[in-house]
Amino acid sequence: MVAVSNSTPLIALSKIGKFELLRDYFSQIYIPKAVYDEVVVNGGVLYGAEEVKEADWIILENVGNALAVESLSMHLDAGESEAIVLAKEKDCLLIIDDGDGRKAGGNMNLSITGTVGILVKAGMDGKIDLRDSLDELNACGFRLSEKVRDFVLSKV
Repeated sequence: MVAVSNSTPLIALSKIGKFELLRDYFSQIYIPKAVYDEVVVNGGVLYGAEEVKEADWIILENVGNALAVESLSMHLDAGESEAIVLAKEKDCLLIIDDGDGRKAGGNMNLSITGTVGILVKAGMDGKIDLRDSLDELNACGFRLSEKVRDFVLSKV
């Protein structure tokens, strides 16, 4: 499966040592320049930077529709805007966590998942302990309400 990712899932999965799940589930992940810059260039030695640089299955891709990016950028950051437009151009899954970004992607009829969705899949597949992984996300500052956490755990 092919996907386009925003920066937060790349960083969050790296922080909890679960970056390899992306490779397990996606043959290729495209990232736009703004996401690459946020994670690798501006991230420097922070979580996700080395993993993204070294992953030959993560492909830096230019976004074609600059006008669509500019339109979305009125409400979203550059990485989110470019990721949404690139996912639309590639007609593939969008991996994004930000609520406004998810809403914008949904309005463009994109299929969407996020960090928690990837962890849920991995938990259902027996690759990880979902409860522990959600606790690790919480411990590293990922914003996941207790209500959502409990709901996710009740469904798995």
